[in-house]
Amino acid sequence: MSNLTVEVVSPEKRVWSGEATMVSARTLEGDLGILPDHAPLLGVLVDGQVVVKAADGSVNEFTINGGFISVSNNRVSILGESA
Repeated sequence: MSNLTVEVVSPEKRVWSGEATMVSARTLEGDLGILPDHAPLLGVLVDGQVVVKAADGSVNEFTINGGFISVSNNRVSILGESA
């Protein structure tokens, strides 16, 4: 099974980047669970937690205050207004 390449950024800096097995986030449409080979999507994030389960087994939680999430070709970009 392949991994996801994930990048979490805010206007000030890159908060986290690396390989992950799963990402969960909350959008205007509801909660998302993103695994490798997920269908492409673009969503608007609401205030809340984004959880990234890294390929090494660690779990990283980020508090995001609005922003966007993009998924395409096993790449996940999380652009938070603040993180």
